[in-house]
Amino acid sequence: MFTSEKGVVEEWLSEFKTLPETSLPNYATNLKDKSSLVSSLYKVIQEPQSELLEPVCHQLFEFYRSGEEQLLRFTLQFLPELIWCYLAVSASRNVHSSGCIEALLLGVYNLEIVDKQGHSKVLSFTIPSLSKPSVYHEPSSIGSMALTESALSQHGLSKVVYSGPHPQREMLTAQNRFEVLTFLLLCYNAALTYMPSVSLQSLCQICSRICVCGYPRQHVRKYKGISSRIPVSSGFMVQMLTGIYFAFYNGEWDLAQKALDDIIYRAQLELYPEPLLVANAIKASLPHGAMKSSKEGTRCIQVEITPTSSRISRNAVTSMSIRGHRWKRHEQPDNSNDTSELGILVIPEISVTNVAGERTGNGEKGRTLGEIDAQHIQGVQETATDPRTESKGLPEIRRQKSVRKMMEDGINSPGRVQF
Repeated sequence: MFTSEKGVVEEWLSEFKTLPETSLPNYATNLKDKSSLVSSLYKVIQEPQSELLEPVCHQLFEFYRSGEEQLLRFTLQFLPELIWCYLAVSASRNVHSSGCIEALLLGVYNLEIVDKQGHSKVLSFTIPSLSKPSVYHEPSSIGSMALTESALSQHGLSKVVYSGPHPQREMLTAQNRFEVLTFLLLCYNAALTYMPSVSLQSLCQICSRICVCGYPRQHVRKYKGISSRIPVSSGFMVQMLTGIYFAFYNGEWDLAQKALDDIIYRAQLELYPEPLLVANAIKASLPHGAMKSSKEGTRCIQVEITPTSSRISRNAVTSMSIRGHRWKRHEQPDNSNDTSELGILVIPEISVTNVAGERTGNGEKGRTLGEIDAQHIQGVQETATDPRTESKGLPEIRRQKSVRKMMEDGINSPGRVQF
């Protein structure tokens, strides 16, 4: 660590101690723009033997419990690096050099599991239903969902998952270590949209290191330092995947891709089903090319939202509309006298029944399609109107001869070809 970087950290430590409480909001707002300070603090955390590590951890904890939202997020951005340093030191069994980091992690954990009144928090999450649309899916794209009796009985019911209350911890042990670290990563993921790009880069890098240290892939990645295997839990890996999924679409494609491959590699070795399911789902949903997203502005996961237009057109043809149209056609009133006065020509219906209007017997229902076509063509060709009567509005229609009678007499219908 250079002298200039050490001077920046020492100035930051002394400045906050003499800062009046009234100017705390302005100080918190300007703090996130000090990139040189952030990089110097990362170097201090990465050196467990640094003399500045303990005062830095103490001041980061003071930021977190100050109640100022900007100071709280400033501390959260270092959380992935703090977790990696603690796990690396624990794997090397040099527990004494990680005391201040462990105290900071425990302090953040104990503050997050209670509310402002000191009562234990109970986190809840409502599992979304696939039958209702969301920004991630449309029910119509999934396919038809059969409405069974059991599905109807559960319609409108939502399943809620609860987490907590979490117990207070005084120290980290091998038994409760990943319970605490998983909850801390959950808090970090809740503030992902406020994390700077350097924090997302740190998250991807520590996820890769945790998953491959002590395995043959460590030599492929060329990671130096510890060579001991770091134990991980299934829930901890799922929380890592949550942050990596966000990093994919917010300017860290290459690092996130490498971290995702390493998590799949470790989950396969550990035979963890939950990380494998989530990681393969993320991998299958990724686009083929790298996303070129800006590192400035609001960060979010990009999804395609289908337009919220009506699925059924108002003019759609249905069985009811066809039935109504049929009845309107057959129930037209006799307005020939009114239309003649207006000079409108009404074309009456052309009957293709027998001449005498006799009813067709039951035995005649089996007429072939060719006979029906012959009747239609014969009726159209033999129907004519007199131009002299059209001017009066009283059209004359020649009486049609029975097509069946003509066919019995051996007269072929014109316009038809017999084979």
